[in-house]
Amino acid sequence: MHALRRRLLAAAALILTLSACGGMARRQYEYEEQLYLYADGSAAVVVNSSIAALIALHHLPLDPNPRARIDRGAIRTLVSEPGLEISRVSRPWRRHGRQFIQIRAETDDVRKLSATKLFGWSKYAVEENEETREYRQQVAGVPGAAPAGVTWDGSELVAFKLHLPSRILFQNLRRLEDGAPGKTERGNILTWEQRLTDRIQAKPIDIQVTMESGSILYRTLWVFGLSFAAAIGLLAFVVWRIVRRGRQRNAA
Repeated sequence: MHALRRRLLAAAALILTLSACGGMARRQYEYEEQLYLYADGSAAVVVNSSIAALIALHHLPLDPNPRARIDRGAIRTLVSEPGLEISRVSRPWRRHGRQFIQIRAETDDVRKLSATKLFGWSKYAVEENEETREYRQQVAGVPGAAPAGVTWDGSELVAFKLHLPSRILFQNLRRLEDGAPGKTERGNILTWEQRLTDRIQAKPIDIQVTMESGSILYRTLWVFGLSFAAAIGLLAFVVWRIVRRGRQRNAA
């Protein structure tokens, strides 16, 4: 199952990278965290960010020059630590004159992310009973500043996106534009947005979700398995009937 998760995450990340590079019709973010929460409490996180945003938000000692050479090995070293497996640091791409990269990380317990350098600006909590699972993430952090020579126009956005394993019963999502309740996207995805200017000032975000206990993936696999078994059974019955009728004709 762990290998399956890696393949699914790699496919999703590839689609995100291609859409970011190719300018497909999707909302663009200066910094984006996509957290894939699994039923056993483990998680994978995909970060798509400009180098400038990594400097401003996480205080990483990187070069904000848009023509600077990106040392992916050095970035991996900066964000690697016990309890957090960095599975990939992508090649850079450019947008609006700035360099962007993707970082993919995994942990066996989502709550451990609070102790890491890259995701330590959030506090994570998961509580589960027989019927529901409660997920909460409180994003704060330390105020930063735009790197020297980087000019943002104030329209840049930051996103925290959740990919959840079960049917969502409650969420406190609000649209950035008008404060109206947000909606669940296809595939049990929720996105909290914030202005980059607010994130640099470390204005907090409180993420709350209640979902069903269990996993949509496991339920889907069970349904698929039962359907496949039923189809094989029906096919075997049809073959048996044909063979039986043939024998009856030969006997007659």
